[in-house]
Amino acid sequence: MADLSIGIDFGTTNTVIALAGAEGPAHLVRFPAPEKEVFAFRSAISFHAPAERPKEREVEAGPWAIEAYVEDPLETRFIQSFKSFAASASFSETQILGRRYLFEDLLSAFLLKLRDHAGDDMAQLPKRVIVGRPVTFAGGAPDEELALRRYEIAFERLGFTEILYSYEPVGAAFFFARELTEDATVLVGDFGGGTSDFSIIRFTREGGEIHSTPLGRSGVGVAGDAFDYRIIDNLVSPQLGKGSSYTSFGKVLPIPNRYYSTFARWDQLALMRASREMRDIRKLVREAVEPEKIERLVEVLDENYGYMLYRSISKLKEALSSQESAEFRFEAGTISITRDVARSEFEGWITPELGLIEKAVDEALVDAGLEAGQIDRVFLTGGSSLVPAVRDIFHRRFEPSKIESGSELESIASGLALMGRERDLTKWARRA
Repeated sequence: MADLSIGIDFGTTNTVIALAGAEGPAHLVRFPAPEKEVFAFRSAISFHAPAERPKEREVEAGPWAIEAYVEDPLETRFIQSFKSFAASASFSETQILGRRYLFEDLLSAFLLKLRDHAGDDMAQLPKRVIVGRPVTFAGGAPDEELALRRYEIAFERLGFTEILYSYEPVGAAFFFARELTEDATVLVGDFGGGTSDFSIIRFTREGGEIHSTPLGRSGVGVAGDAFDYRIIDNLVSPQLGKGSSYTSFGKVLPIPNRYYSTFARWDQLALMRASREMRDIRKLVREAVEPEKIERLVEVLDENYGYMLYRSISKLKEALSSQESAEFRFEAGTISITRDVARSEFEGWITPELGLIEKAVDEALVDAGLEAGQIDRVFLTGGSSLVPAVRDIFHRRFEPSKIESGSELESIASGLALMGRERDLTKWARRA
């Protein structure tokens, strides 16, 4: 146990855990999920009160939480991407099945279930953990100190007594730096579900050890989740009535856009079915100029097709990362929405997010006081780093031969775990 080091990449979309011994590479903790074994554990949690035991709460996490929610959406409280409000002072608590939960309660419940599903890999944990944290937390006015206090409480409940934090791109940088054969100034871009973070680090080798000097950093609260919503908003929502009209007292009025904002979070769609707004949506079927579209919207909400829709979106985004065009296909019940989508069209939809990411890259260079030509290597990690339009941001600034990627989901956790071997961890990680 004394030689075991653990790194935890708690992400908006997925959480990845890596363990490293005194020598050799880090290895990822794997989970025997319902469909197949995974190492990227979905950052989601569910609470269910069985009808026969209403005072009890069945808590699940990761793929098991998704399975519980899909099976019984109206009796299950499902929460995903909750990292996005870690730094939000406006989020104080939520009521779940009659019980009050703070953010740290949600995170600790999630971590405890994750540990249970990990089995022997996490049966005995060291006292020290290195946790990844974003350069900039998501939200309009993120409170970094609040977020780290919440993290601290949750990880202490898992049994850790020494909790260190390292910026997520620094964890990825440590993972990639093992391959450096000479001193280099490195820019690392980490693209998660909720944030895109950048760090510039100077790596040198002395006496066989890697030394680092942080030079600059930046971040922005947009990434893969925002890309998904742009696809839904432009491709799916118009087929469900967005942009169409209805008649009321002889006037033709636009269908309210607020009915479609919920699609930014697929897990919230089942809550819409039980809301007061649902009565108004059902009424629109009789009043809509294109009633068949509102009928589709009602079916999506009534039959809880949110997760199926999300999977269709993910398949399209993945296909467009390697193809100039791809077919979007969403078929559920009586609904069939299919259309060929060109990569250029998708890139047009995400132009606002690409602009924010591009600005953040430039801000990292300014913070470091460097020109693009002074960067020796560029490492890109995270799922959205595979989006060609994201990669183009770097190809326009840096020589293509300097840009590398790979290990998109595992590099941060593995880098954090490998950091634990360092004699002087203060160069890489620190307490809250």
